[in-house]
Amino acid sequence: MDMKDPKMKKCMDMKDMDMKGMDSEKCMAMMKEMEAKPQSKSSKATSHQATAVVKSVNADKSKVTLAHEPIKSLHWPAMTMSFGLKDKALADKLVTGQKVDVEFVKQGSAYVITAVK
Repeated sequence: MDMKDPKMKKCMDMKDMDMKGMDSEKCMAMMKEMEAKPQSKSSKATSHQATAVVKSVNADKSKVTLAHEPIKSLHWPAMTMSFGLKDKALADKLVTGQKVDVEFVKQGSAYVITAVK
């Protein structure tokens, strides 16, 4: 991936995502799909599910880094990225190397884990 490519600037704004193997064409296609999805105006955010492996947990900052499988509801490929935790108590359910099923929502520009199974 050529980070100097102007098309990649928008993709680079996707903090905490491992873009390994993602070229500008794939990234731009993913961004277009994300922008095309209407954002709900209701008070309840759309919930998404993922199966992932916990890469790291930072309970103090309420953050977890997951290597997740493809997420069909968002048209995302498998990747590694950081998520916020809705509740610090969720950090107790996350162990590095553990395979988990999580539910998450978009809050502002961040994605936040709401449940761990």
